[in-house]
Amino acid sequence: MGSTTELVDRYVAVWNEPDPELRGKIIRELWTEDGAQILQPPREMAEEASRLGFSSILRARGHDELEVRVARAHEEFVVGGRFLFRRRGESARLLDVVKFSWEMVSARSGEVAGVGVEILLLDVDGRIRLDYQFIEG
Repeated sequence: MGSTTELVDRYVAVWNEPDPELRGKIIRELWTEDGAQILQPPREMAEEASRLGFSSILRARGHDELEVRVARAHEEFVVGGRFLFRRRGESARLLDVVKFSWEMVSARSGEVAGVGVEILLLDVDGRIRLDYQFIEG
C-alpha cells in the first residue's frame, strides 16, 4: 500500500474526489471487501438519536455502503466548491493501527469549519479493515 503518509493522503483525497467511478475504485483499493467505517456522529445527532431511543453509532460496511457514505459526504460538503477535506498535522502508525487528524476547510477562504480524528485498523496487506471516525468540531 505504501507509506503511512501515502495511505492517509489517499484516504483524505477520496472524500474530495468528484468522479464517482474513480471514488469507487479508490474505496476498493483502500478498504478490504468487508471493511467498515464506524462513525461517532456530531453531538446534536447523537443527542437526538438517544432521545428517540436509538444507538448513536453509525456504520457503513462493505464497498457498496462505503461508496454511499463517501458520496453523501461529498455531495453535502464538497460539491459546489463549499469545502475541502485535508490531512491535519502528522499521522502515526503502530503496527496495524494508523491515527491521524483531518480538517474540513472552506474552499474559498481556507478557514477550518470542522475537524476529526481517524483510527484505522489495517489488514496484513495494509488495507483498511476498520475505520473509526470521531468528529471533534
